[in-house]
Amino acid sequence: MTTRKDFLRGQRIDPKPITGRETVPELVDNAFLAYNAGRLADGCRLFTELMLEDDVTVGMSLTGAMTPAGLGMSTIIPVLEAGFIDWIVSTGANLYHDAHFGLGLTMHRGTPFADDVELREQGVVRIYDIFFDYEVLLSTDAYIREVSAAPEFQRPMSTAEYHYLLGGYILEREKALGISRKSVLGVAHQCAVPMYTSSPGDSSIGMNVAEQALTGSQLR
Repeated sequence: MTTRKDFLRGQRIDPKPITGRETVPELVDNAFLAYNAGRLADGCRLFTELMLEDDVTVGMSLTGAMTPAGLGMSTIIPVLEAGFIDWIVSTGANLYHDAHFGLGLTMHRGTPFADDVELREQGVVRIYDIFFDYEVLLSTDAYIREVSAAPEFQRPMSTAEYHYLLGGYILEREKALGISRKSVLGVAHQCAVPMYTSSPGDSSIGMNVAEQALTGSQLR
Protein backbone atom coordinates (compact mmCIF):
# COMPACT_ATOMS: atom_id res chain seq x y z
CA MET A 1 0.00 0.00 0.00
CA THR A 2 1.28 3.46 -0.88
CA THR A 3 1.84 5.52 2.25
CA ARG A 4 1.65 9.25 2.89
CA LYS A 5 5.44 9.32 3.02
CA ASP A 6 5.58 7.70 -0.42
CA PHE A 7 3.23 10.30 -1.90
CA LEU A 8 5.32 13.15 -0.48
CA ARG A 9 8.71 11.97 -1.76
CA GLY A 10 8.65 14.40 -4.69
CA GLN A 11 10.86 17.44 -5.02
CA ARG A 12 9.82 20.18 -2.64
CA ILE A 13 8.32 23.15 -4.47
CA ASP A 14 10.62 25.97 -3.40
CA PRO A 15 12.03 27.62 -6.56
CA LYS A 16 14.56 30.42 -6.57
CA PRO A 17 13.45 33.75 -8.08
CA ILE A 18 14.18 34.09 -11.79
CA THR A 19 17.01 36.56 -12.45
CA GLY A 20 17.22 36.53 -16.23
CA ARG A 21 20.72 35.05 -16.14
CA GLU A 22 19.60 31.42 -16.08
CA THR A 23 20.56 28.93 -18.75
CA VAL A 24 17.70 26.99 -20.33
CA PRO A 25 18.43 23.85 -18.23
CA GLU A 26 18.55 25.94 -15.06
CA LEU A 27 15.24 27.60 -15.91
CA VAL A 28 13.55 24.26 -16.62
CA ASP A 29 14.91 22.57 -13.50
CA ASN A 30 14.13 25.49 -11.18
CA ALA A 31 10.85 26.92 -12.45
CA PHE A 32 9.05 24.26 -14.50
CA LEU A 33 7.71 22.33 -11.55
CA ALA A 34 4.04 21.53 -12.16
CA TYR A 35 1.08 21.56 -14.55
CA ASN A 36 2.00 21.81 -18.24
CA ALA A 37 5.40 23.26 -17.36
CA GLY A 38 6.09 20.14 -15.32
CA ARG A 39 5.21 17.93 -18.28
CA LEU A 40 7.47 20.03 -20.50
CA ALA A 41 10.28 19.53 -18.00
CA ASP A 42 9.65 15.77 -18.10
CA GLY A 43 9.92 15.92 -21.88
CA CYS A 44 13.19 17.85 -21.70
CA ARG A 45 14.69 15.25 -19.38
CA LEU A 46 13.45 12.40 -21.56
CA PHE A 47 15.05 14.08 -24.56
CA THR A 48 18.42 14.78 -22.96
CA GLU A 49 18.75 11.63 -20.84
CA LEU A 50 17.43 9.01 -23.27
CA MET A 51 16.81 10.27 -26.80
CA LEU A 52 20.30 11.73 -27.26
CA GLU A 53 22.04 8.49 -26.32
CA ASP A 54 23.96 6.70 -29.10
CA ASP A 55 22.06 4.22 -31.28
CA VAL A 56 18.63 5.24 -30.00
CA THR A 57 15.75 4.89 -32.46
CA VAL A 58 13.38 7.85 -32.21
CA GLY A 59 9.86 7.78 -33.61
CA MET A 60 7.58 10.80 -33.80
CA SER A 61 3.79 10.73 -33.71
CA LEU A 62 2.02 13.65 -35.36
CA THR A 63 -1.64 14.22 -34.63
CA GLY A 64 -3.91 17.22 -34.41
CA ALA A 65 -3.85 20.08 -36.91
CA MET A 66 -0.11 20.73 -36.62
CA THR A 67 1.09 21.24 -40.20
CA PRO A 68 -1.59 23.83 -41.06
CA ALA A 69 -0.12 26.01 -38.29
CA GLY A 70 3.35 25.83 -39.88
CA LEU A 71 4.86 23.36 -37.40
CA GLY A 72 6.35 21.39 -40.29
CA MET A 73 8.45 24.29 -41.54
CA SER A 74 9.33 25.78 -38.16
CA THR A 75 10.13 22.63 -36.22
CA ILE A 76 9.74 19.21 -37.86
CA ILE A 77 11.84 19.89 -40.96
CA PRO A 78 14.86 21.21 -39.00
CA VAL A 79 14.65 18.24 -36.63
CA LEU A 80 14.45 15.82 -39.58
CA GLU A 81 17.45 17.42 -41.24
CA ALA A 82 19.41 17.23 -37.99
CA GLY A 83 18.87 13.47 -37.91
CA PHE A 84 16.84 13.33 -34.71
CA ILE A 85 13.87 11.40 -36.16
CA ASP A 86 14.04 7.85 -37.53
CA TRP A 87 10.38 7.40 -38.44
CA ILE A 88 7.09 9.27 -38.24
CA VAL A 89 3.52 8.06 -37.84
CA SER A 90 1.02 10.77 -38.69
CA THR A 91 -2.62 11.33 -39.32
CA GLY A 92 -3.34 11.54 -43.02
CA ALA A 93 -4.77 15.03 -42.55
CA ASN A 94 -1.44 16.42 -41.35
CA LEU A 95 0.30 15.08 -44.45
CA TYR A 96 -2.45 16.37 -46.72
CA HIS A 97 -2.24 19.89 -45.32
CA ASP A 98 1.56 19.69 -45.36
CA ALA A 99 1.35 19.21 -49.13
CA HIS A 100 -0.30 22.63 -49.57
CA PHE A 101 2.93 24.39 -48.66
CA GLY A 102 5.07 22.27 -50.98
CA LEU A 103 2.70 23.12 -53.83
CA GLY A 104 3.11 26.84 -53.20
CA LEU A 105 -0.40 27.26 -51.81
CA THR A 106 -1.01 29.63 -48.93
CA MET A 107 -2.67 29.47 -45.53
CA HIS A 108 -3.26 32.53 -43.38
CA ARG A 109 -3.70 33.58 -39.77
CA GLY A 110 -7.33 34.33 -39.05
CA THR A 111 -9.51 34.59 -35.96
CA PRO A 112 -11.51 31.99 -34.03
CA PHE A 113 -14.34 34.51 -33.78
CA ALA A 114 -15.21 34.69 -37.49
CA ASP A 115 -18.74 33.88 -38.67
CA ASP A 116 -18.78 30.44 -40.31
CA VAL A 117 -21.69 31.37 -42.57
CA GLU A 118 -19.82 34.41 -43.85
CA LEU A 119 -16.66 32.36 -44.40
CA ARG A 120 -18.63 29.80 -46.40
CA GLU A 121 -20.20 32.51 -48.53
CA GLN A 122 -16.73 33.86 -49.31
CA GLY A 123 -15.25 30.44 -50.10
CA VAL A 124 -12.90 30.52 -47.12
CA VAL A 125 -12.08 27.34 -45.19
CA ARG A 126 -11.12 27.54 -41.53
CA ILE A 127 -9.20 25.32 -39.15
CA TYR A 128 -10.00 27.17 -35.93
CA ASP A 129 -8.02 30.40 -36.51
CA ILE A 130 -6.31 29.39 -39.75
CA PHE A 131 -7.96 30.57 -42.98
CA PHE A 132 -7.37 29.48 -46.57
CA ASP A 133 -9.09 29.62 -49.93
CA TYR A 134 -11.30 26.64 -50.81
CA GLU A 135 -9.29 26.37 -54.04
CA VAL A 136 -6.31 25.24 -51.93
CA LEU A 137 -8.17 21.99 -51.25
CA LEU A 138 -9.27 21.53 -54.85
CA SER A 139 -5.77 22.17 -56.19
CA THR A 140 -4.20 19.76 -53.72
CA ASP A 141 -6.81 17.09 -54.48
CA ALA A 142 -6.17 17.43 -58.21
CA TYR A 143 -2.41 17.17 -57.68
CA ILE A 144 -2.70 14.05 -55.52
CA ARG A 145 -4.93 12.36 -58.10
CA GLU A 146 -2.56 13.30 -60.92
CA VAL A 147 0.53 12.01 -59.12
CA SER A 148 -1.18 8.86 -57.82
CA ALA A 149 -2.09 7.93 -61.40
CA ALA A 150 1.61 7.70 -62.35
CA PRO A 151 2.89 4.21 -63.30
CA GLU A 152 5.05 3.74 -60.19
CA PHE A 153 1.94 4.02 -58.01
CA GLN A 154 -0.04 1.32 -59.81
CA ARG A 155 0.45 -1.49 -57.31
CA PRO A 156 -0.18 -2.30 -53.65
CA MET A 157 2.25 -0.51 -51.32
CA SER A 158 2.70 0.52 -47.71
CA THR A 159 1.79 4.00 -46.55
CA ALA A 160 5.50 4.70 -46.00
CA GLU A 161 6.31 3.88 -49.62
CA TYR A 162 3.39 5.93 -50.91
CA HIS A 163 4.44 8.97 -48.88
CA TYR A 164 8.06 8.52 -49.99
CA LEU A 165 7.04 8.59 -53.65
CA LEU A 166 4.63 11.48 -53.11
CA GLY A 167 7.35 13.41 -51.29
CA GLY A 168 9.64 13.04 -54.30
CA TYR A 169 7.02 14.61 -56.56
CA ILE A 170 6.45 17.45 -54.10
CA LEU A 171 10.20 18.12 -54.06
CA GLU A 172 10.16 18.49 -57.82
CA ARG A 173 7.22 20.87 -57.62
CA GLU A 174 9.09 22.97 -55.05
CA LYS A 175 12.09 23.19 -57.38
CA ALA A 176 9.84 24.28 -60.24
CA LEU A 177 8.32 26.98 -58.02
CA GLY A 178 11.70 28.17 -56.73
CA ILE A 179 10.91 27.30 -53.11
CA SER A 180 12.43 24.76 -50.70
CA ARG A 181 12.01 23.20 -47.27
CA LYS A 182 8.28 23.83 -47.19
CA SER A 183 6.97 20.26 -47.00
CA VAL A 184 7.67 17.59 -44.39
CA LEU A 185 6.83 14.99 -47.05
CA GLY A 186 9.52 16.41 -49.31
CA VAL A 187 12.22 16.63 -46.64
CA ALA A 188 11.36 13.16 -45.30
CA HIS A 189 11.92 11.89 -48.85
CA GLN A 190 15.32 13.60 -48.96
CA CYS A 191 16.29 12.22 -45.55
CA ALA A 192 14.86 8.75 -46.26
CA VAL A 193 12.74 8.92 -43.11
CA PRO A 194 9.64 6.71 -43.48
CA MET A 195 6.27 8.31 -42.78
CA TYR A 196 3.37 6.03 -41.90
CA THR A 197 -0.29 6.66 -41.33
CA SER A 198 -2.48 4.24 -39.42
CA SER A 199 -5.67 5.37 -41.14
CA PRO A 200 -4.94 6.31 -44.77
CA GLY A 201 -8.63 6.48 -45.64
CA ASP A 202 -9.31 9.06 -42.95
CA SER A 203 -7.92 11.99 -44.93
CA SER A 204 -8.27 13.68 -48.28
CA ILE A 205 -5.19 11.81 -49.54
CA GLY A 206 -6.91 8.50 -48.85
CA MET A 207 -10.22 9.69 -50.26
CA ASN A 208 -8.56 10.76 -53.51
CA VAL A 209 -6.81 7.39 -53.76
CA ALA A 210 -10.14 5.65 -53.09
CA GLU A 211 -11.83 7.68 -55.82
CA GLN A 212 -9.21 6.54 -58.31
CA ALA A 213 -9.68 2.92 -57.25
CA LEU A 214 -13.30 3.20 -58.40
CA THR A 215 -12.05 4.02 -61.90
CA GLY A 216 -9.48 1.24 -62.18
CA SER A 217 -6.37 2.41 -60.33
CA GLN A 218 -4.27 -0.46 -58.99
CA LEU A 219 -2.95 1.59 -56.06
CA ARG A 220 -3.91 -0.05 -52.79
